[in-house]
Amino acid sequence: MHSKNLQRSLAVLFAINILNFYDRQVLGALLEPIRKEFHLSDTQLGALGTLPIVLYALVGLPLGRLADSGNRKRLLAVGVAVWASLTGAGGLVKAYWMLMVSRLGVYVGEAACAPTATSWIGDLFPAERRSWALAVFMLGVPLGAALSHIIGGPSAQAWGWRTALVTAALPALLLIPALLSLSEPARGASEARRQADASPWSILRIPTMWWIIASGALVNFNLYALATFFPAFLVRYHRLSVGAAGFWAGVGYGVAGVLGGVAAGALGDRVIRKRQDGRMLSAAFAALLAAPVVLAGIRQQAGAAAASIILIMTAYGLLNMYYGPVYAAIQDLVPPALRGTTMSVYFLAMYLCGASFGPLITGRLSDYLAHRAAEAAGSAAVGEAYRAIGLHQAMYVIPLFSAGLALVLYAGSRTIAADMARRDESRRAAMEASL
Repeated sequence: MHSKNLQRSLAVLFAINILNFYDRQVLGALLEPIRKEFHLSDTQLGALGTLPIVLYALVGLPLGRLADSGNRKRLLAVGVAVWASLTGAGGLVKAYWMLMVSRLGVYVGEAACAPTATSWIGDLFPAERRSWALAVFMLGVPLGAALSHIIGGPSAQAWGWRTALVTAALPALLLIPALLSLSEPARGASEARRQADASPWSILRIPTMWWIIASGALVNFNLYALATFFPAFLVRYHRLSVGAAGFWAGVGYGVAGVLGGVAAGALGDRVIRKRQDGRMLSAAFAALLAAPVVLAGIRQQAGAAAASIILIMTAYGLLNMYYGPVYAAIQDLVPPALRGTTMSVYFLAMYLCGASFGPLITGRLSDYLAHRAAEAAGSAAVGEAYRAIGLHQAMYVIPLFSAGLALVLYAGSRTIAADMARRDESRRAAMEASL
């Protein structure tokens, strides 16, 4: 594919991913006014993230198979239309259950994005440039989160959370014509050598994939817990307004996430030329650094919002160094015809075992600790002060899971060289069979 067309394709997919995460995470900036309007607990707020994630993971499997066998462009366009429309519909709800239904629909549409787009990018870029390309695509995570908070928080402060949801829905719809104008690459177009055909079950025979799946659960536990509760943490514990909390959380997501993603993309393509385990090791080191940094951010005294934001968002940037190298490692390990399926299997386990529990466990723990603080103070009512204490203490699960992520990624680095050797042997056999 011509370089200009290649760059345009990546730019459109990147923009779609920004709006994918904008619409997915905008609710995090709006939780406090939603909680007060519908009189919700933190467990109920966490469920607004958990139940849609479970559905996302289950729907992702058949959509991943469609991404490997059908037209990726049309599949992604339908997904964008569904998630954008239902994001806007969330602004019309009159009850908690109606908001839940709208969010379930949003996640069904978004389940088409990652399998189709990552498979598409894998066919656009050769292996030695994939880490950079996938890191650029995954910059949509911090940028989408940044925009959802920078725009969503102040919009909710000024016009209400319903208007903020409608505002979030419109940009994605405008990208559909640009997507439909792209030329979809052939599967395997970027591979230097023919790869052997493989069964979908062969994915589970790759030891490194099990470590990668476990790492996905751990990193997404942290990222979804932060996406759901970080603005609420700033409002309750550090006493910022809803607008200020959304704005500064968004700035942090954008700056730290982009710096981390760009650094990981460049590093991932450099280290793979020197050692086959380099991508996994670089992601492991970043996760290990994130643990003490986020711990220091959580330990800041109430009211020290600036220091807390800087430290926690620095850790967020380090956690975002996961995507480029690890997603490139997945693309390296599996044949082109199974990339969409592989990502769906990965997302199924990652979301069911990690992202779905991040908001729910953090919210449930926050409620429990808030009630305990109220009981210790002899209060019959769990007021806002106790809710602040509960959420602050619940946040300590994040550094624990960051340390666990580092260990799992390191374990994956110990098996990837052997798995890549088996991949090369399969390629050689396929070439010999074709002669």
